[in-house]
Amino acid sequence: MKLEISLFKFDKKSDYLPFYTKHFLKIQSEKTLLDILNTINNEKPFGYENDENFDLVVNGLYLKASTPINELVDMFGKDLTIEPISVRRAGNDLIINDDDFNKKLNILNDFISDEDKQSYLDLKQYYYASNTLNHNSDYVGDAVLILAYDLILANKSIENEILNILKEHEAGASFHTSLENRIYKFDKCIEDKIISIQKKLKLVDDKQNFRVNNTLIIDFGNFEETNEIKHDFNDFNIAYYSSKKCEKTTSLLNQLKAKFLNLETLKLDLAKNTFNKNQDITYQVATTILLDAFDNNADFLLVDNDDDFYIFDYNRKALEKYSGREVILPIIHINELQKLASGEHKIAKKTLVKHQINPEIV
Repeated sequence: MKLEISLFKFDKKSDYLPFYTKHFLKIQSEKTLLDILNTINNEKPFGYENDENFDLVVNGLYLKASTPINELVDMFGKDLTIEPISVRRAGNDLIINDDDFNKKLNILNDFISDEDKQSYLDLKQYYYASNTLNHNSDYVGDAVLILAYDLILANKSIENEILNILKEHEAGASFHTSLENRIYKFDKCIEDKIISIQKKLKLVDDKQNFRVNNTLIIDFGNFEETNEIKHDFNDFNIAYYSSKKCEKTTSLLNQLKAKFLNLETLKLDLAKNTFNKNQDITYQVATTILLDAFDNNADFLLVDNDDDFYIFDYNRKALEKYSGREVILPIIHINELQKLASGEHKIAKKTLVKHQINPEIV
């Protein structure tokens, strides 16, 4: 098996911009990602840690150097891009300056032991994997929230003190975005811990109103299974922001001849469960998704639930404020797409005309 490796390179002492070196590696005795790094290093030394627990990013996914090569190939194929866990903080190739991560622990200094400090260091992957840092570098960090949960679990008497400290942090727990799609073999218990802290801080609402400054509610009707495709969307570029897996939706999309854009931004979490407390992070992420789809020539952004439709369509003015650009990309609900594909154009048009931007495809 032969792999094509693109390896991130940057030396803060001599390089102005990062770059990537190409390596064509024929796998022989190598078993893990760390073995790959060691083989490349033997040919031409670079900065990394020869440790199975070394944190890396491969093709946009956060993982450990111990990850087996066969699993990497199953996920990504034979073309791999290896990067540090923070490109912005890279200092010596794959080795970063993690001062920001270490400083964030200061918020809990009064409650932690040396053992707790070591536990925090083990959470580094969760800190840097957070997409929130791309929008707000002052974010308290998921690692702090995880450790806070563990400290409270171990000693209930300090709960109120820790929660009060977290409340005072300007970029606190309401800025959390899910790590689930960003870390390889992600343990969902981690997400549960963070959500538990959010609930203790009363940041999570069961009912969210994403129709800010707009009282109109659109009835998108039901999704009907389509036996005959009358409009296959040939020559359309569709960006699909999927929030759930559904066999009916998958079946419909597989019958279409459209090109579905494969964009990393379409996997980002919108932090919807804290929207009523903090709209900023939702708008910032939604803006990133919308702009990426628009800049990659999507004809429209497809969503599969009402909430996501309202976020992207009804709040367009807020998104344009964050982007500084007018983004005239239409949003289409999956139920509308189903009706359009089935040739039920008159039914679809009843809701399409109510969009902030009418797709005008019927």
